[in-house]
Amino acid sequence: MSSSCVEDLSFHDNAWYRIIHEMLAEAGVKINGARPFDIHVKNPEFFKRVLEDGSLGLGESYMDGWWECERLDIFFQRVLRAGLENKLPRHFKDILRVAAARVMNLQSKKRAWIVGKEHYDLGNDLFSLMLDPFMQYSCGYWKQANTLEEAQQDKLRMICEKLQLRPGMTLLDVGCGWGGLAAYAAKNYNVSVQGVTISAEQQKLAQERCEGLDVTISLQDYRDLNVQFDRIVSVGMFEHVGPKNYATYFEVIDRNLKRDGLFLLHTIGSNQTDMNVDPWIDKYIFPNGCLPSVQHIARASEKHFVMEDWHNFGTDYDKTLMAWYERFIAAWPSLSGNYSDRFYRMFCYYLNACAGAFRARNIHLWQVLFSPQGVEGGIRVPR
Repeated sequence: MSSSCVEDLSFHDNAWYRIIHEMLAEAGVKINGARPFDIHVKNPEFFKRVLEDGSLGLGESYMDGWWECERLDIFFQRVLRAGLENKLPRHFKDILRVAAARVMNLQSKKRAWIVGKEHYDLGNDLFSLMLDPFMQYSCGYWKQANTLEEAQQDKLRMICEKLQLRPGMTLLDVGCGWGGLAAYAAKNYNVSVQGVTISAEQQKLAQERCEGLDVTISLQDYRDLNVQFDRIVSVGMFEHVGPKNYATYFEVIDRNLKRDGLFLLHTIGSNQTDMNVDPWIDKYIFPNGCLPSVQHIARASEKHFVMEDWHNFGTDYDKTLMAWYERFIAAWPSLSGNYSDRFYRMFCYYLNACAGAFRARNIHLWQVLFSPQGVEGGIRVPR
C-alpha cells in the first residue's frame, strides 16, 4: 500500500485517524509530514491498532511495516515529553500482566533464565559487531569521550576508581555480561574477579576473553552466591531483578560483601514507583524486566547499606544507544543472513525508542555506591 494511502482513502474523516492526529499534534508530530520525526502511514488500519493495543500496537505495527519514520529517536523524544504514553489505552492483557506481577514472582529462580535465553543469547555475532571492543551492553560515560570505545573505557575506569580497587582484592561482578569489566579490572587493577551470568552465550565468550587472567565466569543465579568479596559490582543487571526480589537482592549483596567493602550498583531507573514496564519491550526485548525507582532502591537497601553517592548520567545513554544504532546499521549486511527483516525493524525500533526515552528524561542511568552499615569514615567518590 502506498505511503499516501491515508489521503487516497480520505482517512481524515475516520474517527481513529482524528484521535491519533490530535494526540500527535500535542507532540508537534504530523502524519505524513515532511520533517524527519513525522510518521508516514502505509496501512490505514494503523490508527485503530494503536488505539486498541497501545504501545504494543505501535511497536508491532512498525515491525510489520505499517508505518515509517526517518528519525524514530526524535519521534519518541517528542511523544514522551508530551506524555502521550499516558493517554494511550491500556490493553486488557497489560492490565492482567501488571496484576500478575503484583501477585507472582516473575523473576523467580526458574523464570530468571528467560531473559538470558531470549535476549542475551540472540547471538554473539550481533553483539560483537554492535558493541565496543569491551563488549559493554550498558551506558558509556561521555564526559570526555569522543567515541563509543573511549566512552566505555572511561565508564570501566570510573567504576573501578569508585570501588577503590587495589591489587590483591577480590571483586564479584553480578551479571558480568561478556566479561569486559572483569577482564578490565583484572588487567588494570590486578584483582581477582568472579563473574556470574544467566546467559550461556555470554559465559562462553566471557571465558574466552578472560583466558589467562585471574577471572572465573559462572553460569548461575545471583541468589546462590555465598562467598565474601572485598568489592561487588553489578552493571545493567538490576533491571531484571524485579520488585519482589529487591529485598533479597540486597540481602545477597550484604551477605557476600566484607564489612569494609564497597558495592556499586549501575542500573537504568524510572521516575515512577510502580510495577509497570512497556509491554512492547517486555514482549520483544527484555521479558520480565522492571525498571526500579529511587524509592525502590532506597527502601530495599536501607537495612543493609549506607548510600555514599548517587550519580545520574542518563543523558549519556542517549549517545550510547545512538552509537549502537549506527554500528548495528553498518553491520546489518553481514548479519542479515542470520536474522529476519522483521528482526531488523524490531531492533531499530528498540534502540531508537530507548534513546528517545533517555533524551526526554523519561528514564535515567544511575550509579549508586554503597558501603556496609556500621563502618566508620566517609568515602570520597571520583568521577
